[in-house]
Amino acid sequence: MTDDSRVYRSQPQPAPERPLQGMTVLVVEDSRFASEAIRLLCLHSGARVRRADSLAAAYRHLAVYRPGLAIVDMGLPDGSGADLIAALAGAQPRLPVLIGMSGDAGAEAAAMRAGADGFLAKPIDSVARFQQAVLRHLPAGRGPRAVSTEQVAPDPVALADDLEHIAKLMRRDVGSDLDYAAQFLGGVARSAHDTALEAVAESLRDTVRGGAALHTDVARLAGIVEARLAAVRAV
Repeated sequence: MTDDSRVYRSQPQPAPERPLQGMTVLVVEDSRFASEAIRLLCLHSGARVRRADSLAAAYRHLAVYRPGLAIVDMGLPDGSGADLIAALAGAQPRLPVLIGMSGDAGAEAAAMRAGADGFLAKPIDSVARFQQAVLRHLPAGRGPRAVSTEQVAPDPVALADDLEHIAKLMRRDVGSDLDYAAQFLGGVARSAHDTALEAVAESLRDTVRGGAALHTDVARLAGIVEARLAAVRAV
């Protein structure tokens, strides 16, 4: 296994404009739109990025290399990000920095209980906020600290991919798919600063939690998602 911390001295060193230079980041996130935002934030900060879209994919990555930072979404298609955080927090040697991430503010407590060093609440598009969230958990002497005023804007194609994924889940109209679709849609909506779409996610979640979801309710909400997908693709 490649240990990112052991080879750090041979990597480019941090600079004021690239305070995470030389660091490898593993982003465990099922949303392409949110992943693209993190990728851009890492790019602006000088870090390299690898992405896993599930717990299984994350473990495959971790069997090959050891990143300096793992950012783990709390809601993944094959389980809870808290389980991965707990496993990584208890591993020896421990990863230098573990950060939980979610659009659900209530997920922060679960991430910290699992052993995360910090938490990022979606949407995440401020370079300064991202850098500060990471740098506060790194040794003070690691390198210069810079505050950037930059904002990142992920590619709308990534948003369209996420909406298409949600639309497919909703077409199946299966309880387990709908529960995940509601959680996924909420995170995507918050990442895109789309309050109307976030309201659709809340409505879908309420419908699913109410017991037997009415097919007419699901079809209506699915129609809204399909319309938003068409609008994004038209841009």
